[in-house]
Amino acid sequence: MTILAKSSTASLDKNQARQVAAGNLYAGENLDPVSACYIKLSDGLVYMSDGAFNNEAAKFHGFTPQAYKIGEPVTLFGAGSRFKYGSGMTPGTTLYIAATDYYSGVLDTAATTGDTKGVAFAVSATDIVCCRTDPKNG
Repeated sequence: MTILAKSSTASLDKNQARQVAAGNLYAGENLDPVSACYIKLSDGLVYMSDGAFNNEAAKFHGFTPQAYKIGEPVTLFGAGSRFKYGSGMTPGTTLYIAATDYYSGVLDTAATTGDTKGVAFAVSATDIVCCRTDPKNG
């Protein structure tokens, strides 16, 4: 298990972006750029995902293209979207929602209790592509 360090310049590749959710969608917390996120059932707001447990916080509805402050309108991007994420990744590696209390929304190279399927894969040493957006099974 290796939690991937996110680049300070993490960003969406606008040439390969697939919007999955926008409009009347707002940040329930400060959201980091290129963070795995879910829409919370009780308030309809967007939060960063955490794979520590098989619960609502482990759901995945999409990645943020940029940072958002609490209360700001949010757009999420999903399957097929490409992002600059980090460095030193091995192409083809499946990436999972990390199980961590310190850095929600980040990715791990190993399956976690909350994410056994993976949400992205590395396509280069620096870039990832979202391979799953599954609101029902998260």
